[in-house]
Amino acid sequence: MLLIDCPYCGARPEIEFRCGGEAHITRPAPEAARDDESFAQFLYFRRNTKGMLAENWWHVHGCQRWFHALRDTQTDAFAATYKIGATPPDLPGSAS
Repeated sequence: MLLIDCPYCGARPEIEFRCGGEAHITRPAPEAARDDESFAQFLYFRRNTKGMLAENWWHVHGCQRWFHALRDTQTDAFAATYKIGATPPDLPGSAS
């Protein structure tokens, strides 16, 4: 069983969580939202990284809060979790 460490209530089984996609996506400014191409980029296009990726996660069957997680998409291993609005943690071997 995979345990995910919720930053609010601790480690819980993976069945309590839902992934909400790539984290740290910036919504375009209202003026730019009028351009169909830039809004389509915001809605549909993601990096689809092979390796470490920052994602949004929702603790559905627990505290019901959203948080960010750094997860390796190749191994499904979670490197870190952190609260929304917090600075992502530095990982060993990551380039700054």
